[in-house]
Amino acid sequence: MNDILPSYLRDAWWTPGDAVDATTVHDAATGVVVARVSARGADLAGALEHARTVGQRSLGALTFHQRAMLLKRFALVLTERKDELYELSKHAGSTVRDSLSDVDGGIGVLFAYSSRGRRELPNATVYLDGPVESLSKDGSFLGRHVYTRLPGVAVQINAFNFPMWGALEKFAPAFLAGVPSVVKPATPTAYVAEAWVRILVESGLLPDGVLQLVSGSVPDLFEHLGLGDIVGFTGSASTADGLRRNEGVQSGRVRFTNETDSINASVLGQDAVQGTPEFDAYVRQLMAELTAKAGQKCTAIRRAIVPAEAVDDVVAALRAAIEERVVIGDPHVDSVTMGPVVSRAQRDEVLRQVEVLLDAGGELLIGSTDAPDVVRADGTVGPAPEGAFLSPMLIGFPDPATPAAHRIEAFGPVASILPYRTVAEAADLVARGGGSLVTSVATHDDGFAQEMLGRIGAYNGRVLFLSREDARSSTGHGSPVPNLVHGGPGRAGGGEELGGIRAVLHHMQRTAVQGSPETLTALTGVWHAGAATSVGRHPFRKSLAELRLGDRVSSRSRTVTLDDIETFAHFTGDTFYAHMDEESAAANPFFPGRVAHGYLLVSWAAGLFVDPEPGPVLANYGLEDLRFVTPVSPGDQIRVELTAKQITPRETDDYGEVRWDAVIRNQEDALVASYDVLTLVAKEA
Repeated sequence: MNDILPSYLRDAWWTPGDAVDATTVHDAATGVVVARVSARGADLAGALEHARTVGQRSLGALTFHQRAMLLKRFALVLTERKDELYELSKHAGSTVRDSLSDVDGGIGVLFAYSSRGRRELPNATVYLDGPVESLSKDGSFLGRHVYTRLPGVAVQINAFNFPMWGALEKFAPAFLAGVPSVVKPATPTAYVAEAWVRILVESGLLPDGVLQLVSGSVPDLFEHLGLGDIVGFTGSASTADGLRRNEGVQSGRVRFTNETDSINASVLGQDAVQGTPEFDAYVRQLMAELTAKAGQKCTAIRRAIVPAEAVDDVVAALRAAIEERVVIGDPHVDSVTMGPVVSRAQRDEVLRQVEVLLDAGGELLIGSTDAPDVVRADGTVGPAPEGAFLSPMLIGFPDPATPAAHRIEAFGPVASILPYRTVAEAADLVARGGGSLVTSVATHDDGFAQEMLGRIGAYNGRVLFLSREDARSSTGHGSPVPNLVHGGPGRAGGGEELGGIRAVLHHMQRTAVQGSPETLTALTGVWHAGAATSVGRHPFRKSLAELRLGDRVSSRSRTVTLDDIETFAHFTGDTFYAHMDEESAAANPFFPGRVAHGYLLVSWAAGLFVDPEPGPVLANYGLEDLRFVTPVSPGDQIRVELTAKQITPRETDDYGEVRWDAVIRNQEDALVASYDVLTLVAKEA
């Protein structure tokens, strides 16, 4: 690993011929050389063009579901070889627990987006956003919002602390959206990124041009970006500010999203006194955030905001927990629970920031700035000057409004503890951070929780409420999950990552499409009312291969009698007065008198349109968007029209989903009810 770390460009591995500028990366615990990193002379313009052409063609040939299935296969391949990634991560100071959040976390993101893609996206390439909008009285002119993929490349610039999770949480939604990625890892852990990319390349699963890796600096990258390209950045706020000033970003040609460092807070509720489950959960969480990844997490707790009278109790409990559970040392030793920070340079930077905090009036309540004795690779305990070790540190501020406590982030195992006396003061301290990725609140008082959310919600991308009910099941303060937004306002960058399908849509363009029902049907793959229909062989006799959008069955009429209404009422127990009491029903502003149950009408509609014999239709598994519009009185007639609205084959099954447009009308052709019927239909008869 002492050779130059290769890049993966234009579907081939590449190393620079001249690497005089190579950065040497050392093992964080032992100081041994791990790799040399340089991308000097890399053809970035060629790599981007390869993504825009070859990568776009590869992904454009796949539907959302096909891409989702590939994400699952990527996850399985990485799972098979994750022990290799664990071992590499130890060079960066990661313990096995740390690797669970990075390696397993990254793999989990792939699984999550694979699953959500197949559940929530169509087996198509266009995503519909919201309902159809009628733009003419006769329904001949419609509007619809659609998402289509960006035509460029997603450049992903990642931080050193999560070389796998941080990269894959950007790559997965971009891939699912159909946009190829160019990944630029941070130099200190670029060798971990190179490893997971190499595993995917060796699997043979990657479509051409969809993933490239630049192992080294990219000083002129933005010069080659244009309309249709997107940059996702994770790192320091100062670097993000510089990138945001790029002319392409300023002009709006290049989309730029960023997630940066933030001074996250954790608030101990006034009710969470020592001895309560909330107090214990708060201390456990504070210790975990202080020591996991040696505090090198953008979501780590930097400010512990606690009631003034509880400060001493929290400090004592945290000190006891650290002494009992934290073993600092080389991650290759099984007993070690906290490794070093990523490099000696990072250790020195953390210590510089700690000095700034102390000079501003802080007092070191737990830990020391001196180099700690640690468990070394041979199992002995003692100093390790060649490593980047730090002790967990808690800094107290008698004046909680000290500006440095809310501005300075020592990106390591360092947090401050700040006292408060009122809910308003606690919320004000949270806000002084200038915008955060996450704040957690430990309380069993719903009133306190409600007031805090109202006061701090606007300053946070995520707020976690920790109580005795969720203390065991909570994923924790510092654990973003794929189905929720990760990001935050202000200092935290103002961007969003993850968030389920939201993150996929970040890589797509929302467009208002206008046209006739026929045109919108052709463009979206969803039948629109007013488009052509076909009435012939019952559509329930057609397999997925035979069925076409617009295939329709129109039923006979059926008359509703008072006996029908009363029988249904007594059989179901639904004796609501609108169905059983003529005088009361007539007094209701919505009904002319006694009316039929809506669910009676829906049940009858099924009897009117169903083909009862065994066939390609395997099951009805739900209704959506059901609306009752016109009441039906005794003596009225109803009929139903059922039209194939959307056909979605499933990639891994011998059946697919068919969404049917169901419309119930009365004898005057007035709309009685509308809804979608969902069925599972065999692909072949």
